[in-house]
Amino acid sequence: MPRRRAGDLVPIERAILHEAARFAESEESFHGFGIASALQGDAKRLVGHGTLYKALGRMQDAGLLAARWESPEIAAEAGRPRRKLYDLTPAGEAALRAQEARVAAPAFRPLPRGGTA
Repeated sequence: MPRRRAGDLVPIERAILHEAARFAESEESFHGFGIASALQGDAKRLVGHGTLYKALGRMQDAGLLAARWESPEIAAEAGRPRRKLYDLTPAGEAALRAQEARVAAPAFRPLPRGGTA
């Protein structure tokens, strides 16, 4: 399998960054289940949780997302395990803008021999 170029995002990473940007607009952090629900709610695709959490981990390691654990008191009040909360970083915003610019740019096509189209 070919390695991807530095800065290239796979489809799930692009989708996560798009959703993370939406959460950032409302100044909210998000958690894995919340992002999975957002991805499925937008009819993008059904994402396996193992795939999602591996992508979130890669993106955190790459500095595209920042993560922290929520307060144990909040989880206890809600009667559930603690959630790992994610936020879009400036590097994540830049990666999303760069990816969108790449997708929007027209593909380069060399002129046929003779120099005219």
